[in-house]
Amino acid sequence: MDILERIKKDAGGPIGMYQAYSHGYFSFPKLEGDIGPRMKFRGREVLNWSLNNYLGLANHPEVRKADADGAAEFGMAAPMGARMMSGQTKYHEQLERELAAFVGKEDAFLLNFGYQGMISIIDCLLNRRDVVVYDAESHACIIDGLRMHTGKRFVFGHNDMESLRKQLGHAQKVAGETGGGVLVITEGVFGMKGDLGKLDEIVALKKEFDFRLLVDDAHGFGTMGPDGRGTAHHFGAIEGVDVLFNTFAKSMAGIGAFVASHKYVIDFLRYNMRSQTYAKSLPMPMVMGAFKRLELIRTHPEYLAKLWEIVHALQNGFRERGFDIGVTQSPVTPVFLKGDIPEATNLVVDLRENYNLFCSVVVYPVIPKGEIILRIIPTAVHTLEDVEYTLKCFDAIRGRLESGEYKKPMPNMADK
Repeated sequence: MDILERIKKDAGGPIGMYQAYSHGYFSFPKLEGDIGPRMKFRGREVLNWSLNNYLGLANHPEVRKADADGAAEFGMAAPMGARMMSGQTKYHEQLERELAAFVGKEDAFLLNFGYQGMISIIDCLLNRRDVVVYDAESHACIIDGLRMHTGKRFVFGHNDMESLRKQLGHAQKVAGETGGGVLVITEGVFGMKGDLGKLDEIVALKKEFDFRLLVDDAHGFGTMGPDGRGTAHHFGAIEGVDVLFNTFAKSMAGIGAFVASHKYVIDFLRYNMRSQTYAKSLPMPMVMGAFKRLELIRTHPEYLAKLWEIVHALQNGFRERGFDIGVTQSPVTPVFLKGDIPEATNLVVDLRENYNLFCSVVVYPVIPKGEIILRIIPTAVHTLEDVEYTLKCFDAIRGRLESGEYKKPMPNMADK
């Protein structure tokens, strides 16, 4: 069949098949105005819990000024070209040194984008003889990176150390036959449920098995551990993490990412990561803005303290009211409810239209049928009043969900 004809008949895939009624409201919604707890959705102000702006830096006046000054001084084009060819600057090098020191690693390498960067790290580290063992709930960027790996791979049950031990046994046997090594991949904070990867227990398994550990700490950088240095520091396991990945898209409220490790590992990645060798260098305004973001994280511990004040108030409030928020140990706050897709649709419309509260919703096919996740991201710029209002809203929608009210069309449902 012709490729485009197949795409035309595919109806948009498992998620895109719903685009006829979801686009612009449930998917690809437009939040407008300055980034923060209060933004506009469809012309109305909403209380926004849907942005990974953990420390509130996105609209911080010093950050805005640093971004603007960087653009004014260098423009968006500089440096022109890939780092290896013509896009290297002293500022990129300095930022790498500061980031490496902050997370407790010998060296670091700046990346253009987080998702692309993780894919490329996996592709670069492994050859066909190597074996990978990865957590079953790894982020999509990890899964896509593994698709490029031509060697053997094993998946262990999410955060299940006995499953990991079993798979490591298989992996070590295969690696012995191929002459390759074993790489374990997990996350510091799992972004959907908010639970932490068991980094200390995984590192402890190095006493039994010969492997290296790659950790994606996108949601942990800036939020976890002393001074926000990350989940590995939270567990006191930084020495056992061989390769550490962090993004700027969460706590740093920017664009870009970095990978940190031993100097010889970073040197290898610097010269062999295809996504960096053949792509434009991180633009100067983003580099200069990252300096300011990192400075604020290092010198203003009150931002992290305020974040956790809001996190504790919100999560304790949900638990006290009998809501199921799973096993989250991070700011990520999922609220688990039961209902089908029409019920989820009406519930979210009710929240947004009648309570002016915006949060992300996750339903089938991302999670099993009959389940609903409302995912809330607290930040340091939310208030305790925001928390109290949100808890009252959730009390109300839970009552309507359990009474069956959302099984029928809402009288004041948005015109979709």
